[in-house]
Amino acid sequence: MSPVFPMLTVLSMFYYMCLRRRARTATRGEMNSRRAIESNTRALPINVEIVQYAKEVLDFSSHYGSENSMSYTMWNLAGIPNVYPSSGDFTQTAVFRTYGTWWDHCPSARLPFKRTPPTFCSQDYVELAFEEPVYPTAVHILETYHPGAVVRILACSANPYSQNPPAEVRWEILWSEAPAKVNGPQARQFTPCIKQINFPTNLIRLEVNSSLLDYYTELDAVVLHGVKERPVLSLKTSMIDMNDIDEDEDEEKYGCGMDNLNKQLSIVTLREWPTNGYFDKLPYELIQLILSHLTVPDLCRLAQTCKLLYQHCCDPLQYIHLSLQPYWARINDTSLEYLQSRCTLIQWLNLSWTGNRGAISVSGFSRFLKVCGSELVRLELSCGHFLNETCLEVITETCPNLQELNLSSCDKIPPQAFNHIAKVGSLKRLILYRTKVEQTALLSILNFCSELQHLSLGSCVMIEDYDLIASMMGAKCKKLRSLDLWRCKNITESGIAELASGCQLLEELDLGWCPTLQSSTGCFTNLARKLPNLQKLFLTANRSVCDTDIEELAANCTRLRQLDILGTRMVSPASLRKLLESCKDLSLLDVSFCSQIDNRVVLELNANFPNVFIKKSFTQ
Repeated sequence: MSPVFPMLTVLSMFYYMCLRRRARTATRGEMNSRRAIESNTRALPINVEIVQYAKEVLDFSSHYGSENSMSYTMWNLAGIPNVYPSSGDFTQTAVFRTYGTWWDHCPSARLPFKRTPPTFCSQDYVELAFEEPVYPTAVHILETYHPGAVVRILACSANPYSQNPPAEVRWEILWSEAPAKVNGPQARQFTPCIKQINFPTNLIRLEVNSSLLDYYTELDAVVLHGVKERPVLSLKTSMIDMNDIDEDEDEEKYGCGMDNLNKQLSIVTLREWPTNGYFDKLPYELIQLILSHLTVPDLCRLAQTCKLLYQHCCDPLQYIHLSLQPYWARINDTSLEYLQSRCTLIQWLNLSWTGNRGAISVSGFSRFLKVCGSELVRLELSCGHFLNETCLEVITETCPNLQELNLSSCDKIPPQAFNHIAKVGSLKRLILYRTKVEQTALLSILNFCSELQHLSLGSCVMIEDYDLIASMMGAKCKKLRSLDLWRCKNITESGIAELASGCQLLEELDLGWCPTLQSSTGCFTNLARKLPNLQKLFLTANRSVCDTDIEELAANCTRLRQLDILGTRMVSPASLRKLLESCKDLSLLDVSFCSQIDNRVVLELNANFPNVFIKKSFTQ
C-alpha cells in the first residue's frame, strides 16, 4: 500500500470531523466574519418561512423607563416597529438603564468577580415571546439609536404559551460576539448569521453590553424568521479556518462544565488516577495560585486529571469568590448540591439571572445557603425570580455576616417578605431596584441597618411617602455614600432637606425623573451647600434646574465628576462654563434636550474642556 494512503485517510477523517462540527455549530459571526463558512440552507418546498414580531416581553433586567409608563421601557419591543427606520432619541423605543463605563467609576461601583470567562460580557437582557414556535432562520433587530450593544442571542426550548411545562428547559446560543464599536448613532437593521438548532422556539433572549456606547442604545422591534419543519441542510464548504478548531468542542461535550458535573465527579471516583507528573513537587500555595486563574468549568475538568489536582480543584479556598451568572442557563438544584462541599468558605456569591423557570427550587437554594452561608459577605441575586419570602428568611438566618445584598429586578418577591432584611444589621449595600418593597418594610430596614453605605431604591413604585423615607435615612443612615432614588414620584424639598442634613457623607445621588422636585423651593441649592463631597448628581428630566443651581454646584461641589441635567430649559452656557472651570474632575455632562444649549455651544465647550464628555442627544 502506498505510504501516501494512510496520510490521506487521516486527512479525510480530519476533514470529516471539521464538516461535522461545522454542521452542528454553523457560523457565529456576521457574514463578513473571518471565521464564517459559506453555507446554503435548502428547506422543503412546503416549509414556508414564517415572519413574526415579538408578541410579548416576558422578562428583562432593567430599563430606562417607568414601571407605570411605556416611554423608554422594554415593553416597546412587543409588536411592529414604532420608529424604525428613523434615527434618534424616541420615547417609543426600548432603552436599558445604563451605557458606557460611567457607572463603573461611581462611588457605588461594585468590584467585579474574578474568574468570569472572557466569552461572557453580558450586562443586561430581555426575553421575548413570539406566537409560533419555529426553527429560526434569521433574527432581525431594529436598532434606532446608538446601535451595537447586542452581544448574544439565545433561543429557548420552552414554549411560554404551553399549558404543560417541559421536563427540561434548554437554551441554545444562536449568535455571540464580543462588544464592538459601531461608527455613528444612526438606525440600522442588525441581522447576524445565526446557528441552526434542533428544536423549534418561540422564546428569544437578547443580551447586551453597552460599555462601548457613547449613549443609551435604543431598540425598536425584533423580527423572528423561521420554518415549522426542521430544514434540511446542504453544506457547500469553501474553507475551514483553523481558528475554529478550539475549545468549543469541550464546551459542548461538558455543557459548560455544570450540566454534567455529576457525571464528571463520578468518573473521577471510579477510574484509576494517573501519575501527578511534577505537580507534586510544587508548593501547595503555588498550585492554588495557578488554579485561581481557571474558570469554574475548567476546574471541574481539571479535577479529572489526577488525584493531586482533584484535591486542589475541590479545595474550598478556590471558591471564596464564586460567580455562577455566566452559566445561568445551566445552573440548577443539582449544580448547587455538588458545589456545596466546595463552598463552605465562600464569601462572595453571584447567582444573578439563575434559577428561573424552575431550575432552582426554594428548597435547593435553602439547602445550599444552610451549608455555605455562614461566611457569606456578598450575595448577588439580581433577576432571581425563584426567590420568595422563605428565601429571604433563610438568607437572614444563615448569613449573619452579610454586608451586600442585590435583589435588583426581583419583582416576584412579595412585599411583606422584605421585612426579613431588617434582621441583617451588618448590611452596607442594599439594591432594591424594581422590587415591590413597601414603605413599612423599608422603614424597618433603615431603622435597624444603620451601617448602610449604598442604597438603591430606583423604580420602587410601592413606596407611598418618600419624604418619610428620606427623613428616616437622615436620622439613621449617617454613613450613606450613595443613594439611588431614580423615578421616585413623591419626594419633595422637605425630604431633600432632611436627607442633606443627615447624610452629609453622600458622594452619589440620583434624583432623575423625580417630578415633584422644583428648583424654586431651593432644594437643589440646599443639596449643593450641604453635600460638598458629591461626585455624581443626576437631575435628569427636571425642567426647573436653573443657573443658580449650577453656580451653587460650581461653588460648593468641586469634586463633581458626573452631572446629568437632561431636559432643563433654564440653564445657560455661561453657568456651564463656570461649572467646568470649577469642577476640574468633571468627566460626564449630559445636556441633552437642554433648550439653551445648542450644538454650537457643545462644540465650543468640547474644544475648551476636552477632558469632559459633553452629551447632546437629538431626535430626527
